[in-house]
Amino acid sequence: MAGRHRRPVVGVIADRRSHGLHVYHQAGEKYLSALIKGAGVYPVILPSILEDIDVPEILAEFDGLFLTGATSNVEPRHYLGPPSREGTEHDPQRDQKALALIPAAIAAGMPLFAVCRGYQEMNVAFGGSLHQHVVEVPGYHDHREDPDAELDIMYGPAHRVDFPADGILRGITGVESAQVNSLHHQGVDRLADSLKVEAVADDGLIEGFTVEDAPGFTLGLQWHPEWKVTENPVSLAIFGAFGEACREFRDHHD
Repeated sequence: MAGRHRRPVVGVIADRRSHGLHVYHQAGEKYLSALIKGAGVYPVILPSILEDIDVPEILAEFDGLFLTGATSNVEPRHYLGPPSREGTEHDPQRDQKALALIPAAIAAGMPLFAVCRGYQEMNVAFGGSLHQHVVEVPGYHDHREDPDAELDIMYGPAHRVDFPADGILRGITGVESAQVNSLHHQGVDRLADSLKVEAVADDGLIEGFTVEDAPGFTLGLQWHPEWKVTENPVSLAIFGAFGEACREFRDHHD
């Protein structure tokens, strides 16, 4: 169904993972479900392949872009960081795809929402850097999850984040702060100059930002608002705002 009657279609970046002898491009169901139930959009997985793909051409097929979390880390060469420790999981194909898509989508005014790894990719794409081991940085808490915990505990509230009075998160959610989950060992070190702080953890770690002067909706969050999105009013408001931005973008480009 065309025009204003169709749901917005959102591209969801894929992880490139090997399973047995084959390679798959995949995205977690919790992200796809949150986009459907929380944002009211149709998610379509974008493979992390750049060969023979024209970035502006592929973006023209979508009304928004969503960058998921992942178990892999952005390769530190992209932000001139020291080499990763032995055993660190990387996804260079996703790095290449994300770092090409992010500036192109924002320049086009396309709504962009990123969480966890996607949030870190946004900072790197605009020239920022990352702490590879937040727990080892003086003054910061241990933001990692307990890998042996049940999922409801793992994704349960872990710490507070505060929303600046002049930020979009204060306006979207109607609250000054929220309790969020915490499942990351990397985080923002140097925030890119073009990014504006939108959320700060109770230990001072930056956990949310937007792109200043972007022509459309942008938001990056370090935590995982997709988890049981319909049961969390703050998360639901955030996904709802992204969905509304995608509908507005669709209406102006159909």
